[in-house]
Amino acid sequence: MGIAISKGPNDLLNWDDISKMKYSWNVALESMRLTPPTQGTFREVVNDFTYTNFTIPKGWKTFWTPYSTHKNPKYFQDPEKFNPSRFEGNGPEPYTFVPFGGGPRMCPGREYARLEILVFMHNVVTRFKWEKAILDEKLSFNISPIPVNGLPIYLKPHGHK
Repeated sequence: MGIAISKGPNDLLNWDDISKMKYSWNVALESMRLTPPTQGTFREVVNDFTYTNFTIPKGWKTFWTPYSTHKNPKYFQDPEKFNPSRFEGNGPEPYTFVPFGGGPRMCPGREYARLEILVFMHNVVTRFKWEKAILDEKLSFNISPIPVNGLPIYLKPHGHK
């Protein structure tokens, strides 16, 4: 809220503001941990390997999903709980949180996405009051979780009833 307080109603964010939005980014990361932006990815096995007594031969296609690690209690204590503080300090172990992939296949747009997400969050929170139009809207799970009715909302400028 410090940035929101320091800005006038028509002031734009600058790079210094974005770099200070650590908690907001932790909120975004925790949201992506609970609902990853991708369902997963296929990979071709390059060497035979054994996993939990099953041998996976070279050449087979495997499908990996971020849900398998993002909600693994081995890596995330109380994995169903929304807790942005998980990302403070060093954050999670490498390759346990991968909304943008990892290693050589890391999304090249990660930092642009960070900038876009933080600017969006700042403007929505400081300029509007949100109200869900359908309070108990259900989710549909296709390629990614999608609100059945598209999550209609009412946006009202702050200061209006």
